[in-house]
Amino acid sequence: MQREATAGGPIVRGFAGRGYRLGDDTVAAALLMTVDNATDWAPPPLDALTIADLDPLIAARPEFILIGTGAALVRPPVALVRAIEEQGIGVEAMDSRAAARAWGVLRGEGRVIAAALYPLDA
Repeated sequence: MQREATAGGPIVRGFAGRGYRLGDDTVAAALLMTVDNATDWAPPPLDALTIADLDPLIAARPEFILIGTGAALVRPPVALVRAIEEQGIGVEAMDSRAAARAWGVLRGEGRVIAAALYPLDA
């Protein structure tokens, strides 16, 4: 998890309790992440997630959005996936720990991605 941010931007450095450690003192339960920033997020239940909830990510025009679905992989709503794909953006869902690790690897490669990470115990 100690990947260097060679491409810049926020990197999840580890996990703390039910959330994510971004720096020495920064821990968030849920995050919206773009290549430029990470913001705390109060997500709706996954089955109620809509494209409007992800507007800050859509606006960043990433290649794709990682959706970290909590402790286990849960498929996001089909309508949401279709709406994102209609914007020309791919969607990858996985459990939140895997999504946080994938974020670090992909950002290290310089990929332009975004992420919506649910709490680790969701």
